[in-house]
Amino acid sequence: MNVKREFVLREIAGDLLLVPTGKTALDLNGMLTLNEVGAEIWKMLPEVEDEEEIVRRLLQEYEATAEQIRPDVSAFLGKLRELNII
Repeated sequence: MNVKREFVLREIAGDLLLVPTGKTALDLNGMLTLNEVGAEIWKMLPEVEDEEEIVRRLLQEYEATAEQIRPDVSAFLGKLRELNII
């Protein structure tokens, strides 16, 4: 998937944050807080083709069904699309 904005993933005081850099820092005011799964998805984005590939990879990592994972992945990617990050 194509990441359109510049961010770095950082752990600060136990929180996982996407910190905007470069021009993105000027466009977006603030950081995005991620949970563990959100951070895993973020790391996958440059390598995956589509949402289903993310779901397949998460199924290998977590004890959950596709029906449990798919809505969360869809919501997370939807938020990234809304912010024009992907």
